[in-house]
Amino acid sequence: MAEGVLFNIVQGIIERLGSRAFEEIGLVWGVNDELQKLQLLVSRLRAVLLDAEQKQANNEAVKEWLQSVEDEVYEADDVLDEFYTEAQWRQMVPGNNKVSKQ
Repeated sequence: MAEGVLFNIVQGIIERLGSRAFEEIGLVWGVNDELQKLQLLVSRLRAVLLDAEQKQANNEAVKEWLQSVEDEVYEADDVLDEFYTEAQWRQMVPGNNKVSKQ
């Protein structure tokens, strides 16, 4: 894993969650509070990742933890992409704007 890669991916997730597009989606679907909570949680994770990425060179346990977190960060990024794509699709198709809070 390249230095700072996870941090950069997490930063991108935070930026997307704070974007106007996600704000509008959250309001329309009634999940704005959940998206804001997720943004706060990911912001906290970003701080931990920055610290861990700096320490991994000297600490094998930290390096292993980062490797285990890597898949989860990529999965979260993929889920966010799918959520955004679904929201865009629903906005384009008339009558398809209802969604459950899953």
